[in-house]
Amino acid sequence: QVQLVESGGGLVQAGGSLRLSCAANERTFVIYDMGWFRQAPGKEREFVAAIKWSGDDLDYGDSVKGRFTISRDNAKNTVYLQMNSLKPEDTAVYYCAASRAQPSRYIDDYDYWGQGTQVTVSS
Repeated sequence: QVQLVESGGGLVQAGGSLRLSCAANERTFVIYDMGWFRQAPGKEREFVAAIKWSGDDLDYGDSVKGRFTISRDNAKNTVYLQMNSLKPEDTAVYYCAASRAQPSRYIDDYDYWGQGTQVTVSS
């Protein structure tokens, strides 16, 4: 079973940047498509970005397009989310997830989830 651990969250001022990391415990990570989601208090979990196992076929949610970049390093079993030009509305718990099927915007397409890392953007 794939275990995912996110890191890199924290408190940042609006306009700042953070880079989130998600490390997997298995070498089989390389065959999984990966996604990032986020959930703000009182809101549903929202798609942020996804990347195919090969590192291409990138997809982004409309609210982060042009500001966030997803990437992966299969040699390190890690996927990243570079977040620039952060806004207070980006405040949420950020989750990474692994899919055996396809890179997807839909929660149900993902098989494994991390515990999440808090990102707080102050105005």
